[in-house]
Amino acid sequence: MGVNLYGEPVLQKPVLIAGWPGIANIGLVAVDSLRRTLKAEEFGEIEPWDFLYPKKVVIKDGILESLEFPANRFYFARTDKGDLIIFLGEEQPTEFGRTYAEGKKAYQMANLVLDVAQKFGCQRVYTSGAAVAPTHHTVWPRVWAVPNRKGLIREIRDYRNTILMSEIEGRGKQGSITGLNGLLLGVAAKRNIDAVCVMGEIPVYLQGFPMPYPRASRAVVEVLRAALNLSIDTGELDAAVERSDREIDEIYGSLPSEVREQLDRLKSLADARPAEPGPITEEDKNKIMEEVDRFFKRENQGDQS
Repeated sequence: MGVNLYGEPVLQKPVLIAGWPGIANIGLVAVDSLRRTLKAEEFGEIEPWDFLYPKKVVIKDGILESLEFPANRFYFARTDKGDLIIFLGEEQPTEFGRTYAEGKKAYQMANLVLDVAQKFGCQRVYTSGAAVAPTHHTVWPRVWAVPNRKGLIREIRDYRNTILMSEIEGRGKQGSITGLNGLLLGVAAKRNIDAVCVMGEIPVYLQGFPMPYPRASRAVVEVLRAALNLSIDTGELDAAVERSDREIDEIYGSLPSEVREQLDRLKSLADARPAEPGPITEEDKNKIMEEVDRFFKRENQGDQS
């Protein structure tokens, strides 16, 4: 178990940006978009066999040839404004049937990621994920932020389109981040490394959709671009947003009118920010999610017929 580095690039106080799969893969898409746009070069990986199960068995001529594991890779990029280490994990290590990383394996992986970061002099970490919110898919997503120390709060308040999770109405100045996106912040704090998790909003009724939500990923990229003063082209991600918007509008139009009426209340709610009164009751929310779930079951049955 450990890290396999193919090379050791010379980097000057790089910033680490990490992403793993999660709701609608918002964080993963955002971080991978940065990797591609910056043409980051791969230079290492976390060896997977002690953390993850194989995702594919390759058989050739009737004989098992190899096992293919989910990848957890390190990349680096040099920019005019500073150096970056980008970490992308295709899967989070899970235990006991849980969806997100918890327990010993998750803690070990978080430490391995930060071992590499510190080896190259990293002094700042960003992770990225999703924030399920009572918002509407036609409203541009905000980015929720959680730092691992108070000294970062003033800086975060200067980020555009960003709100501290603890300051969102109705959360009682509390919140939680599941999986490695949150765990990495805690481990970084133990090592005296500044860290911030930035999470793009996804409407509550889309959290179970079997598709990415690039609108939220685009919002996260914009925050990271401004925070790190990066000059990058977001054309590829913008095109993905346009395609996704069309697909969601088509699905939305197929929902029962009474469900759309309930969801449209979320749109008017966004216009009333920051007051954020409760837009829908828990009973309404459950009915909406049941209708959305029934819709996808009907669609899947149609695909199989």
